Amino acid sequence: MTRDLDRLSHLAPPEASEAARAAALDAAMAAFDTQQKSATAPQAFRDDRRPSLVKTMMRMFDMPRPLFAGSAIAMLTLVPAGLYLARQAEPPAVVPAAEPNAKKVTGAPSRRESEFSASEVQGLLAQPPQTVSPAKPQALDIDSAHEAPAAAPGVAISDIAAQSLSPTGHVQRSPRPENAQVSRLRILIDPDAESDAPPLEPDSLGDRFSGKDASPIKRVAEEPVSTFSIDVDTASYAYARRMLLDGALPPPDAVRPEEMINYFPYDWPAPASPEEPFRATATVMPNPWNTGTELLHIGLRGYQFTAAQRKPANLVFLIDVSGSMDEADKLPLLKTAFRMLVDTLTPEDTVSVVTYAGASGVALEPTSARDKSKILAAIDALGASGSTAGAEGIETAYALAEKSFVKDGVNRVLLATDGDFNVGAASDDALKSLITTKRKSGVYLSVLGFGSGNYNDGLMQTLAQNGNGVAAYIDTLAEAEKALSQDAMSALFPIAEDVKIQVEFNPARVSEYRLIGYETRALNRQDFNDDKVDAGEIGSGHEVTAIYEITPKGSPATRIDDLRYGAPDAAKPASDELAYVKLRYKRLGEKQSRLSSFPVMAGSALKKIDEVSTDIRFSVAVAAFARKLRGDPELSDYGWDEIRSLAQGARGADPFGYRAEFIRLLSIAKSLGSR
Repeated sequence: MTRDLDRLSHLAPPEASEAARAAALDAAMAAFDTQQKSATAPQAFRDDRRPSLVKTMMRMFDMPRPLFAGSAIAMLTLVPAGLYLARQAEPPAVVPAAEPNAKKVTGAPSRRESEFSASEVQGLLAQPPQTVSPAKPQALDIDSAHEAPAAAPGVAISDIAAQSLSPTGHVQRSPRPENAQVSRLRILIDPDAESDAPPLEPDSLGDRFSGKDASPIKRVAEEPVSTFSIDVDTASYAYARRMLLDGALPPPDAVRPEEMINYFPYDWPAPASPEEPFRATATVMPNPWNTGTELLHIGLRGYQFTAAQRKPANLVFLIDVSGSMDEADKLPLLKTAFRMLVDTLTPEDTVSVVTYAGASGVALEPTSARDKSKILAAIDALGASGSTAGAEGIETAYALAEKSFVKDGVNRVLLATDGDFNVGAASDDALKSLITTKRKSGVYLSVLGFGSGNYNDGLMQTLAQNGNGVAAYIDTLAEAEKALSQDAMSALFPIAEDVKIQVEFNPARVSEYRLIGYETRALNRQDFNDDKVDAGEIGSGHEVTAIYEITPKGSPATRIDDLRYGAPDAAKPASDELAYVKLRYKRLGEKQSRLSSFPVMAGSALKKIDEVSTDIRFSVAVAAFARKLRGDPELSDYGWDEIRSLAQGARGADPFGYRAEFIRLLSIAKSLGSR
C-alpha cells in the first residue's frame, strides 16, 4: 500500500473533467453507503434520513486535536489517490468498502465556558484561522458544502458537492463564522463585542415546534376575564440559550415567554405551612417599553418541603437509546444527568430503568436507591443504536411504575430523549391519549429533551402537559445539574394540582390588557370552575410568574377604539379595585378544587419602576427579552441595550450565575440582530 501511494505521488494527474469529478464523488458515496450497511446502521433521524458524507466529514472538526490530525492526514492522503484512480476508470468503478475495524470514539460533552482559564481563553482567541495547503487534485470545499442548501428531489449529493470545487482545483475557504465555542468565549471576555459574521441558521434537519401566536390585546369592556393554567416548564429558555450560544436566533415558535420567565429562581413570599400549598402576590408598576401602560405582575410560590416531610419516590428512567442519541450532547450527557439525580435520592426511593430503540426493554428492575452502585452501573452500560420505538417504551415504563407503585408517595416516569418517535403509535393524539389515561392511575410523566436536529419540542410539550409533569431541555452539564439536582424537589414532588388562574379587570380602571405568554395554557372562562379540566402542577418550592400589560382607562396609549353601539360600562367609578385575582387548585389526592382570591387595588400601583423589587424588575427584563426574540413590533423602540440595562440593574445576588449568563445572552442577541 505504501509503495503504491509513493508511486502515485510521483505521477502527474491528468486534466479533470466535470464528469470525472462527479464520478469520483459518486464512487466515494457508494463506498460510504456500503460501509454503513455492513454494520448495524443507527436510525439517526426521522424520515429514515442518515448523516450525509459531508456531515460526517464535518464531525472531524469536533474531534479532539490528535484525532482530528490523524483523520485529516488520512483524508489528505486518500482523497487525491481516490480522485486519481477514479479519473483513470472508464466507466467509473465502485470502490469497495474498507473493513469497519476502527474503534469508535464517543466524545464527552464540551467544557462549559466558565471552566476555561484566562490563559486558555486568550490562547484560543489568538489562534490564526486554519488554512489548507493547495493540492493539485481537486478537493471538496468542506465549508461551502456544509453550508450548501439541501439537494432538491432528483439532484445527487455529488452534484451539489461538485459546485463547491474551485476552477483551479484548489481548496477554497468560504467565509464562515468563527468556531462556536470561541465565539462564546469572546462574548464572555467582552459582553459588548459585536460579530460581523452572518447569523447561523438552525440545523437543516429541522427541530419541530408547535408554538402559537402571541396573545392579542383585549378590550376589558368586551372581554374582562382572562383564564389560564400555570406553567412551570423551562425548556424554551434552555433551547433558546443553546441556539444563541451557537450563533443563531431561535425560531419564534420555540420562544415561550412564560418558560423563560419561570426559568429563574425568585424570592416571592412563601406560605407559612403545608396547609397553604402556595401563596400569591400582585404588584402594579410602569411598563418600561410602552409609555402610558402598566404591568400587573403576579407571583406564586409553593411551600418548600423539608427533608423530613419529603415522601418516598418511585422513579422510572425511560431512556431513548436509539441511533440518533449517539452524539456527545445526547446519550453521554443524559447519562451524566441521571447520575446527578441518583445522588439526590434517599434509601426510601426506588429506581427502574427502561430503554427503547427498535424495541423497549428493562435495563434495571425496581431497585432501592440505597444500592446506588447497581443503578449507576445500569446507566453507564447504556449504548445507542436502532430506531425509535418511543410509544412502546412509554407503555413499558408505565407498567413498571405501576408494578412498584408507592401509595401516598411520588410515582413518576422520567422520559429522556431527543424527541423523535418514529416507530409505533407516534402521533401526538395517540400519545396524548395514552399519557392522559395513565395519569389517572397516579403515575405522572416528566420529559427531558436533549440535542438538536430532530428535536420534537411540540410532542415533548404535549407529553409533559398531559402527564402532570415538567418539560426541561438539557444542553449542558450545568443545566443538568440545575434541572436534576438543584430543582429536583420542585420538579419531582408536587404540592398542588390543576392550578388555574383567573383575572377579572375592572372596566372603570382598565381599558385593555394582554397576558404575556401562556398561549399554550389558555383556558376558556368556564374551565376555571370545571374540576374535570386539567391544568398545571406546582412542586415543592416552585415559583410561578405571570405578567399582564394593562392600559389604564383614559390613557393615550389605548389602541382599540370604543364600540359605537357598545353597552356603557357597568362598573362603579368609585371602586378602587384594578382587578380581582382568583386561583383554583386541588390538594394532592383530592378530587374537588379549592378557591383562593384577592383584589388588586389601583392605589397600590408604584409610580416608578425603580421602586419595584429586584426580582420583579429582572422578571420584567426576561419578559422583554422573550418578546424581542419573537420579533414583537411593540418592542421595536425598546432595544437590547435597554433590556440589558434593566437586567443588569436587577442582577442581585445571583449565587448560581444564571442572571449573569442571561445578561451575556442579551449581548449575543444584539449582535445577531432583531427580527
